Amino acid sequence: MAEPRLAVPSATLAAGALADAQPRALLELVRAHKRYESPGEVVHAVRDVTLSLGAREFVALFGPSGSGKTTLLLLAAGLLRADGGSVYFQGRDLSTLSRRAALAYRRTQLGFVFQSFNLAAGLSAEENVAIPLLLRGVEHRAAHRRARAALAEVGLERRLSHTPERLSGGEQQRVAIARALVGEPRLVLADEATGNLDSETGDAVLALLGSLPRSRGAAVILVTHDQRAAGYADRLLTIRDGRLVPEPAALDTTVAQKNHHPRAPGHRYPGGAAASTQPRTPPR
Repeated sequence: MAEPRLAVPSATLAAGALADAQPRALLELVRAHKRYESPGEVVHAVRDVTLSLGAREFVALFGPSGSGKTTLLLLAAGLLRADGGSVYFQGRDLSTLSRRAALAYRRTQLGFVFQSFNLAAGLSAEENVAIPLLLRGVEHRAAHRRARAALAEVGLERRLSHTPERLSGGEQQRVAIARALVGEPRLVLADEATGNLDSETGDAVLALLGSLPRSRGAAVILVTHDQRAAGYADRLLTIRDGRLVPEPAALDTTVAQKNHHPRAPGHRYPGGAAASTQPRTPPR
């Protein structure tokens, strides 16, 4: 049975939605707030955050541990509901989606790279990457063909049959990235996507993520501590104590440029496929 798609709103929108038939941004957070409550304690993880992400934009989000970075990604993914404010995708308030429509949003519009990989134990790399397509009703053979192509794109064409326990941490991360990209999402959310990678593979992954706005028309939010991301992102943001701060003060762009290794589009992962773009010029 065909899966429901997330409908783009018409010119007449429900109360609380954006007033444009053509949304100004792919993703918008408007005064979004999220708190976690436990006995005797309330933690405000995201506080009054307003953020607009263009349809072909790569944003790198920096911040110390516990600053609210991952919570912000989960709000954008519709995996958490804001306690205040709103989160819009193509002008549609995610809080108004039915459970079925929210699932369709995540399956058809979104690619998520989890910091902890979230790979299915006992399944091969190819099978893990094919799962999102099979859930969308893609024919088995076509899903596996696309899974193999996605794994080749991250340099794992020789690891197709390997299960997660036979892969290094870096290889598992690259399987997770391939799984996020295989469905050709419009929005990619990546939580520390280079955190478990060596510097050479990390550069190649950043180049791949940096190519997505141009090569696939996708928007990217990368949560990271990796200062090399400054060389690839269109925009740098910093979150601290749940709030976006005006300047990316935690980022030393001098270090980012010093550690930056420009490469031709033909650069390959160690033992793998070519990265598809050159890194971008770090902002000054």
